[in-house]
Amino acid sequence: MNALSLFTPRFTSDLFDAIDKNFGDFTPSLTSAGSPRVDVKETKDSYIMDMELPGFTEKDVEINLKDKVLSISSKKEDKKEEKKDGEWLIRERKELCFSRRFTLPNDIDEEKVSAGFKNGLLSITIPRKPEAQARTIQISA
Repeated sequence: MNALSLFTPRFTSDLFDAIDKNFGDFTPSLTSAGSPRVDVKETKDSYIMDMELPGFTEKDVEINLKDKVLSISSKKEDKKEEKKDGEWLIRERKELCFSRRFTLPNDIDEEKVSAGFKNGLLSITIPRKPEAQARTIQISA
């Protein structure tokens, strides 16, 4: 069965999963859950992933695919301000970072994965390979 899922390393245990679920990532992030939300749609020809990344550009995001694991990450630091015309009382937007990993199914065509970025929306298209058809094998005597 083909399914796209969140990446779960083999060495994790229920204890680590519980800690991660209850405490999460304490670094500044895009959402309270620690990472941007992703919509995944399956068609007969491909999987399509859409991720909203307001305030980011295509230069801020890195996408890697290795061993059927798709990694999407970014670290965007605030530029240093030269001009001092006031003192910050609250500064919550200093750094935006995230990392998401997805385990992809076996029916993907790794060489044809493509990504686009427009108006803060990252869209990744992951083409599927056609399913292998059964064939009859002749027996020779």
